[in-house]
Amino acid sequence: MRRTPPNRPLVIVLGATGTGKSQLAVDLALRYNGEIINGDAMQMYTGLPIVTNKITPAEQQGVPHHLIGNVSLDEEPWHVGVFKRKAEGIIEEIRSRGRLPILVGGTHYYTQSLLFDDHLIEDTDEKIEPPQDGNPEIDECSQNHPILAASTEEILAKLREVDPVMADRWHPKDRRRIQRSLEIYLTQGQKASDVYAKQRERKSAPRQDGVSPNLEEQDRIISLESTILFWVHAGQEALKSRLDARVDKMVENGLIEEVQTLQKLLELETAASRPPDLTRGIWVSIGFKEFSPYLSTITDPATTEKDKSKALVLSIEQTKAATRQYAKRQVRWIRLKLLIALKKADSLRNLYLLDGSDVSNFNHDVSGKAIKVCGDFLSGLDLSPPTEMSPAAAEFLTPSRDFDFGDRPDLWIRQTCDVCNVTAVTEANWNFHMQSRGHRGKLRKLNRPPRVPRQLQTEATTNGAQLEAIATDLGSETTPKDTPI
Repeated sequence: MRRTPPNRPLVIVLGATGTGKSQLAVDLALRYNGEIINGDAMQMYTGLPIVTNKITPAEQQGVPHHLIGNVSLDEEPWHVGVFKRKAEGIIEEIRSRGRLPILVGGTHYYTQSLLFDDHLIEDTDEKIEPPQDGNPEIDECSQNHPILAASTEEILAKLREVDPVMADRWHPKDRRRIQRSLEIYLTQGQKASDVYAKQRERKSAPRQDGVSPNLEEQDRIISLESTILFWVHAGQEALKSRLDARVDKMVENGLIEEVQTLQKLLELETAASRPPDLTRGIWVSIGFKEFSPYLSTITDPATTEKDKSKALVLSIEQTKAATRQYAKRQVRWIRLKLLIALKKADSLRNLYLLDGSDVSNFNHDVSGKAIKVCGDFLSGLDLSPPTEMSPAAAEFLTPSRDFDFGDRPDLWIRQTCDVCNVTAVTEANWNFHMQSRGHRGKLRKLNRPPRVPRQLQTEATTNGAQLEAIATDLGSETTPKDTPI
């Protein structure tokens, strides 16, 4: 049985870092005359191929790659709306050449923005290009709205005044989201919570093919029905070993030298009274923060070689841990955001999980299966059910819940633990904290009777014994003795 071949096909390759996404994208491009669009925010930065983990020219195998190394180091990462506009333009150009566009990358909210028009505004700003001078967009807004440059506590206080719903939505230390919510109110004249509510209304309106009703299919650059998605997955233990080995290889290939380059740029920008925001852009790339203490150690003449070696080992281990955590966050986004959105749009049938746990069988388990499915998809043939591809596919392609937390304001809560001074903004986080070892340990200490110094204990024991002896003596004097019969 045949389906209608996709009119404007798009292939998307996603998954956690280190699973082989880039390799699969190249294999598909070589087989189906494709060109690749990068969807990883860090790989858009110029230079630093090791820190940003760019695909090498040799690995590209002559396949054209777009949106790699096109953003200068002093620029902010692209807003979702900017990425969407640029990527859609490139996709159309690739199609005009009669070739297949293939999007690959680990910044999954970029990917989701291409598939769904109603991506949350907190991650989008389609009207503003990234500033060319490298200054954050929020700094430009703060020229007219100085409150945006104030402390996080002041911004949060103002947000509570104008939009208490959003103020309770974010953790009190999440400056970026608090700042963004207030910026929406100041620049658009409406509360961010109202903007989100309108978006949810549009999402709940009758939809066809996951598309907003006011947008005709023939006018869309990207259609869910014309898109096939491949999720390259690897088991936790297999991926851990692979990521650890990759970090070791990155160190061998010059990771430390690239971190030193970033450190010099930081010093130059700071000396020029342009200190960068270290919580954004290239500065949050894995490796920079983790190796900064090591760089300080090796430049200190008082540091011994033994201490330098210890600092190096610690930085490597911290980089490995950060990489593993990043991989977990990527999978979490897929499961809690993308899968739910695809299910709501009745398009889970177009998402295929490929189990790449055994790297020695990658060509068979991943590339071979993807090439077969992609060929059937492009030819309009019926596709095999995604859950039948592997046991891992059957397990992970079922959403863990039926809703996106961002669409459920009734679940947004704020609770503060006075014992630990910890704030939770979801019921799940609150329950997790209340059951945590740290919280229970502090409770035990709080409820434990105060310790009495040993000296006071000794004195109390002595005094108690003396009082008991006195009481005994008094009792013997006042108690009548038994009289013999």
